[in-house]
Amino acid sequence: MRAAVGGAVLLAVVWWFPAEAFTSAFAALQPSVLLWALCVGAVTTVASAARWTVVARAVGLRLSGPRAVADYYLAMLLNAVLPAGVLGDVHRAVSHGRDTGELGRGVRAVVLERVAGQMVLAAAAVLVLVTLPAALLGPGLGAVAVPAGAVAAVLAAGAVGLRLGRKRRPRWWRALRTSALEARAGLVGHAPAVVVLSAVALAGHVGLFLVAASAAGATAPLTQLVPLAVVALLAMSVPVNVGGWGPREAATAAAFAAAGLGAQAGVTVSVVYGLLALVAAAPGLVVLVARALGTRRAGPTAGSDRGPRSAPAGGRRSAG
Repeated sequence: MRAAVGGAVLLAVVWWFPAEAFTSAFAALQPSVLLWALCVGAVTTVASAARWTVVARAVGLRLSGPRAVADYYLAMLLNAVLPAGVLGDVHRAVSHGRDTGELGRGVRAVVLERVAGQMVLAAAAVLVLVTLPAALLGPGLGAVAVPAGAVAAVLAAGAVGLRLGRKRRPRWWRALRTSALEARAGLVGHAPAVVVLSAVALAGHVGLFLVAASAAGATAPLTQLVPLAVVALLAMSVPVNVGGWGPREAATAAAFAAAGLGAQAGVTVSVVYGLLALVAAAPGLVVLVARALGTRRAGPTAGSDRGPRSAPAGGRRSAG
């Protein structure tokens, strides 16, 4: 249903705007622009993979740097071509969890890693709200309030659950306590590294948007384009899209119109950004083919990060 909603939004954008808004995007894909997309995408992917490595190791899982980068490239590719925009993350979470023999913890590590990125994005959105056009202040506040409210609600529910179940300690309470310990070990205990890596990854996404805007012919100053890029990224984080498409185009069109840059120009920039994001994820295709060939030659084998079962976060083993 979420993918259907995103598809409906995308179809509405395609129906509303002239074909030139989309054909101009394809004309902007010059070789130099594609090279910039690959370079910026590499920085973003390595920073995101490093964040995942920090969180995974903090909760007691083994994860090598090369494995994290390869898995992240593959996840980006799957997110870009499959509905909902999160199935690639589901794949890397399950794959890593199975390879380490800790499926639940592997999934929670990816959830924590993605939550960290979204929290930094929300913080950046708060910082740029004051620079948004007046027409976007209301929607901008709403875009920040929704994820912030969701996180606050989850934290409040978790705190209440931990308190209510402390005496009898049912299974759900033990699972909730384990998640809380892992969040403390993975995010709070390594906050400086997680925040810095998240900021680098966010800068990469914003940089790719600026490359797209330049390729599409937008001449607005950086102080005007960066807040609009954050609005587009917030729209992409809404889980009602088709590989990232749909709400991003609608939000970017509204943002560019409010900034006096033209809604059609906003659509073109958003489409260029989507195409460049797909190019930036193209190395994931190499990972996919290499692993398919390796599986065909060697047959089913244990994952490269399989090892002794890790101690739970907060247990006797060090979480560092």
